[in-house]
Amino acid sequence: MLETTDLTIRFGGHVAVNAVSCAFAPGTLTAIVGPNGAGKTTYFNLISGQLKATAGSVRLNGRDLSGLPASARTRAGLGRAFQLTNLFPGLSVLENVRLAVQATRSGAHRRGLNLWSIWSDHGLLTERAHAILASVSMADRQDMPVASLPHGDQRKLEVALLMALDPQVYMFDEPTAGMSHDEAPVILNLIRRLKEDKTKTILLVEHKMDVVRELADRIIVLHNGTLVADGEPSAVIASPVVQEAYLGVSKEAA
Repeated sequence: MLETTDLTIRFGGHVAVNAVSCAFAPGTLTAIVGPNGAGKTTYFNLISGQLKATAGSVRLNGRDLSGLPASARTRAGLGRAFQLTNLFPGLSVLENVRLAVQATRSGAHRRGLNLWSIWSDHGLLTERAHAILASVSMADRQDMPVASLPHGDQRKLEVALLMALDPQVYMFDEPTAGMSHDEAPVILNLIRRLKEDKTKTILLVEHKMDVVRELADRIIVLHNGTLVADGEPSAVIASPVVQEAYLGVSKEAA
């Protein structure tokens, strides 16, 4: 279980996230919603370690991650995708995924300069990378440089990198941002498949309420950095205060 307790960050006199306490269980997808500037991405950054909290804690399976940098939190089991893709544009599609696979097997590469083990590991890494690319329907593009991929394929590749890390928690920050109407369903289908693994926890920041309705098991709402609603999607969406003040969705649309 992932849990934040009184998680807070201040920038000068501005409280961007205000004492947010929330727990996220395996087998659930929680959508984090709210208006622009509500603190959604900042909350994500506090969980994943891109920002250091002013107060409060982040725990994963009882382990306090609060003092750890982002890289250590990734190794602990937090997998994060960003609004803007974080890829190696000069490398091929396959090389990007293979590096992510290698990161999860780092312990196997501390055995010294044994040429046979290095070659064996290289083969296993490549085999795993091929399997992941096939699962996201990108096997035919494995040799293409990432810089040449259209935006939609870069978003798919970022999901592939997350899958290669095999995290306990998947964190998606507006995964369909900048994608066309035809491209977005590909990413959403990948997230649906990840939901099938009930050992994983998924957090999703998303503005599109049709996506939230379809994918979320639970919705939490932030406003001015404060948690103002938390519950089953239909109940949260039906709340007049959420509809009118935070989501901009009329009762008729809901």
